[in-house]
This record gives sequence, structure tokens and C-alpha cells, in this order.
Amino acid sequence: MPLDILLTVVGTSIIQSVFGVGVLLFGTPILLALGYEFIKAITILLPISLTINLFQIVKDYKQIDTDFYKKMVIYTIPFVVLFLAIVSTSKIDISMIIGIFLLLVAIKDYSILLKKVIESLLKHEKLFLITMGIIHGATNLGGSLLTAIIHNKKYEKNVIRATVAASYATFAAFQIVTILFSASRNINFVENSLYLFVGVMVYILIETTVYREINSQRYSKYFAIFLFSTGVLLCFKSI
Repeated sequence: MPLDILLTVVGTSIIQSVFGVGVLLFGTPILLALGYEFIKAITILLPISLTINLFQIVKDYKQIDTDFYKKMVIYTIPFVVLFLAIVSTSKIDISMIIGIFLLLVAIKDYSILLKKVIESLLKHEKLFLITMGIIHGATNLGGSLLTAIIHNKKYEKNVIRATVAASYATFAAFQIVTILFSASRNINFVENSLYLFVGVMVYILIETTVYREINSQRYSKYFAIFLFSTGVLLCFKSI
């Protein structure tokens, strides 16, 4: 196993174990920056992301906001599948736009005007969910927008992670099916299974030592910091 991929899997699995997203959101641009092809990157990362999310769903499935989840499936998933299928022709880098949006969402509570503007944008939920599907299918960055809209709903800690995990797991499941039914890919199943094992071990460790110690109030603050940091990283990536 290449060390750079292994370290990427460990680092991003830690983030996803706490917030419900991270393996795809951060792992994809990291592996691309390291010189790996997009399809290779996501065939490594998708099973890890999906498995961690499934553990989180099993633990807190009663906490999932099912109304939001149903709308996400209807308005987001078709566009995830469509744009992943044609991703080879899409070379648009919109990291800066997403990054700036996340920065604004993270700091909106410190400005009445900014809060009103952001909340007004997020009220157009159907359009937002469609946009999220397009972006995630083409770039794997839709998780950032997912965390933004979930953060705006002011959920309790377990509801945040469970809803994010359910939505993100659905993204991953449909992406995996799309890849398997697309053109033949050279996938190293043995090596990818080892990365998956590492990701699961990281989740178990973080779940039992870090996540359970964070109360809901602190989690909301950490989630805002997570959004802000994601925004900064995406802006930096596009420079």
C-alpha cells in the first residue's frame, strides 16, 4: 500500500468519524494533488466513506431527519449519477465558489445581514439540493454543501451526524453502482479492501475515544469550525 494513500485514508477517516463527511470531501482533492486519477481516487475512497457512514447510521438511525433525507434522494441523487457518468468531460474547478460559500455559512451567526442572506439562499431547498447533486457527481465536493445546509438547520449533535451520514452514504452507494456499470475499470479489490479495513479501525477508535466525549453545544461549535476550515482549504486548493 502506498504510504501517501494510507495516510490520506487515516486522516480523512478521523474527520468523517466525527462529522459524517471527510473521506471523499478531503480525500479526493488530496489524492488528485498527489497525482492519482479521479476514478482511482474515488474507487479507493467510496467504500471507506460508505462503510463509516453505515456504522454511524446503524448507531443513530432514529436520529435521521427523514423528511430532509427523502427530499435529498428525490432532488440530489439523479444528478449525482448523471454527472458522475459524464465526469470525464467535466474539467471545471468550482472549489473557490464553494469555499467562499462555506466561509460565509460558518460565520453567518456573527452578522445579522449575512445570516439573513444565507438563510434566504438555503430556503430554496429544492434548487440547492439539485445543485449539490450536480457538484457532487462532477467533483465529489457535494459533501461540503450538504454540511452547510445541515448546519443551518440547528440540529442536535446526533441528528446532525446521522442525517449527514445517511445522505452521504446514499451518495456513495449510487456512485459505486454507477462506476460498476460504467466502462471497465482496473480496480485493485485486494488493496482497496485493506484501505477499507484501516478506515473502519480508525472509525472504531475515534467513536469510542473522541466522539462520545463531545457534548452537543461543543459539537455545534466544532461543526462551524469544520465548515470554516473546509471553506479555507477549498479556496486554497483553487489558487
